[in-house]
Amino acid sequence: MLEEKNGNLPQAEGQEEIIQAETAQNENQSAIEAIENSNAEESEDESISEGHDIPMLHYEAMSMEELTDELNKLVSNEKVMSIRNHVEEIRKDFMVKYHHFIDEKRDEYSHENNGDTSGFDYHFPLKNKFDSIYNKYREQKNQHFKVMQNSLKNNLDVRLAIIEELKNLVDNSGENMQETAKNVNELRERWKNAGPIPRDKYNHVWNNFHFHIERFYDHLHLDREARDMDFKHNYDQKLKIIARVEELVKEEDVAKAFRELQSLHKIWKEEIGPVSREHREELWNRFSELTRQLHDKREGLIAKAREVEEENLARKKEIITQINAVAKEEVVSHSAWQGQIEKIEALRAAFMQAGKVPMEVNEETWTSFKDAVRHFNAQKNAFYKDIKKDQQDNLNKKLALVEKAKSLQDSEDFNATTPIMKQIQEDWKKIGHVPRKYSDAVWKDFKEACNHYFDKMHAKRNEASNEEIEAFESKKAYLESIKEFQLTGEHKSDLDAIKKHIENWKAFGKVPHNRRHIEGKFNKILDALFDKLSLSKKDAEMAKFNNRLGQLAEGDERQLQNEQIFIMRKIDEVQNEIFQLENNVQFISNAKADNPLVKEVNKSIERHKEELKTWKEKLKQIRSLKQE
Repeated sequence: MLEEKNGNLPQAEGQEEIIQAETAQNENQSAIEAIENSNAEESEDESISEGHDIPMLHYEAMSMEELTDELNKLVSNEKVMSIRNHVEEIRKDFMVKYHHFIDEKRDEYSHENNGDTSGFDYHFPLKNKFDSIYNKYREQKNQHFKVMQNSLKNNLDVRLAIIEELKNLVDNSGENMQETAKNVNELRERWKNAGPIPRDKYNHVWNNFHFHIERFYDHLHLDREARDMDFKHNYDQKLKIIARVEELVKEEDVAKAFRELQSLHKIWKEEIGPVSREHREELWNRFSELTRQLHDKREGLIAKAREVEEENLARKKEIITQINAVAKEEVVSHSAWQGQIEKIEALRAAFMQAGKVPMEVNEETWTSFKDAVRHFNAQKNAFYKDIKKDQQDNLNKKLALVEKAKSLQDSEDFNATTPIMKQIQEDWKKIGHVPRKYSDAVWKDFKEACNHYFDKMHAKRNEASNEEIEAFESKKAYLESIKEFQLTGEHKSDLDAIKKHIENWKAFGKVPHNRRHIEGKFNKILDALFDKLSLSKKDAEMAKFNNRLGQLAEGDERQLQNEQIFIMRKIDEVQNEIFQLENNVQFISNAKADNPLVKEVNKSIERHKEELKTWKEKLKQIRSLKQE
């Protein structure tokens, strides 16, 4: 009962085996067709196969300059048909980058011209150079095709004629098979050397020739021994090919192995004759099965490449998302925008380096990338359009200062003009950026006007009059004599003597500006004398100050003003220090007068108060001098 119930199982299993066999046969046939199509293409032009040995570089990651150099190298050194895939890949990547570049330049022009791009015309010499090289390649290719087309047609006619001769030989072989065999071998040799034919005729013509060759062998019954020897020879040759393909299946370099497999198929098909009928199917099945295995490995390699392309696509989408995120960030300063621009440049470089994506989404990915960058550029250009007006205002302000500086550059009223020129310089520093194309020129004009004035002023001041030179020589001699001066120890007479020296020194008059260092030497001698007097610290300090004050009075008003500012600042510092010390005393626990810490702080307060009196006295002196 069980056998009856399941009687259909053996039949089902048989059908499954048939289906599996048919599937395997179809897969083998697909692999064979892939090989034959490649061979048909390469049979038309043998230089195509040479392109397999030329490395296909990562052109997408190259700059337009690098792509141009690579194109020039290939066109100058390689056969035109061996580089066709390389050239088209280079051109595709160049044009994508070029259009993206031009789009950015057009956007910049649009923002500079309030959205009007009618006058946009950007000259890019590199594009002309690239086009020139590419046109040279096209001319070479067209010339190659013209020559090749005639050759292919002639070769096709020759092969068709050989087939016709072969057909007639087989049909009229009669009993003189030795003579027929000799003629067939001659035809096979002529066939081998007949040259390439159009790819669309390749398989049909070869199958036709092979059909008549097999007919010949089938008719070769009168000379069975010769036929069997030939079959044996062909059988051995095909076994060698099968053995080699078995090795190729294990080869790690799948691409290289597949290229050799193509060559072996061509040899199998074009150079080796048939084998006996009993072995034909078996050999072909073994060969086609190995072909499928290697074809599957190649397809696996392609699948892995596809996975890498999908990973590259994900990376590029992430980069585009990051660019859009940067474009949305609110930026309100030039320095911040420079940082944003650096981010975008880094992301742009990462996008270029990310590698190929699946071809069907390549254009879409590039469009998304360009749109993201264009959006960022629009935000950036809008910001700089706003500050462009500010920069123009700054330019107008600086131009006004240049005119003012030029109007004063020849003035000889140095006392009145110098403060004005210095104020002009201060005002210049406070003005912000101007448009870059004017920056260098306006700064050059301003610097020249200021330098002209101050060089003239310094030259004038350095012109020593005869009186100043005479005063310098007198002070130089007097300086030597005063070095010998000795105090007597009598306070009043010594003080009077020092004051007399000061009066004598002043009486000599002013010295040249570039020789005023002699005043410092005289002050050092006086400071040493005052230190030796039995004066209080305050009196000694005031004596030194009065001496320097007299010298300051002989200079310009600015020196007195700077000294007054310095003294006022010192008064503030000392007062703050006294306040801080008095405040500290209040926080000392058990702050009795005999506390050692309190006593030390009180002493410091008294010292600072004495110092404060001295500074106030100096301020009083300098103010009274300025009022005279």
